[in-house]
Amino acid sequence: MGYFNQVMQYGEERFFRKCAEVGIDGLILPDMPLHVYEEQYQALFSELNLSISFLITPQTPEARIRKIDALSRGFIYMVSSASITGAKDGISEAQLAYFNRINNMGLQNPRLIGFGISNHDTFITACKYASGAIIGSAFIKALKDSKDVEETALEFVYNIRGVNQVQTILKM
Repeated sequence: MGYFNQVMQYGEERFFRKCAEVGIDGLILPDMPLHVYEEQYQALFSELNLSISFLITPQTPEARIRKIDALSRGFIYMVSSASITGAKDGISEAQLAYFNRINNMGLQNPRLIGFGISNHDTFITACKYASGAIIGSAFIKALKDSKDVEETALEFVYNIRGVNQVQTILKM
């Protein structure tokens, strides 16, 4: 996930080819306009077997969501709310209504919910309404002062999933 202007600075085709060369299989470029992708890069992505995922929000109109579903070749990134990432600890009734509205659209691509997914409860709720969840800020925060990144990462994942077997697994 990154910004398209950085891709442009590197050189778009060069960047996409390098992604495929090093084993990257999908990109999220939130500021790439849909028509630019469709008109200029869709064929190259197909040639390179790169997927692309676009973002939707509670404010995204249905017609745009359907266009995103048609163009996406990975998953649809459902931004959970109109807020910054990492800003909330729970999921509101308005968010649940949004998740249900998207589920009722019968989209072809899997959906992952991100922004505000930071603990076991928000992860489990997001997974009830989508194919999974994206956790960024909470993970970075957990690693920030870690003395043992591997153990901290495992503990974080196990806590998010609600598993209390970290120490047992680490000792194996």
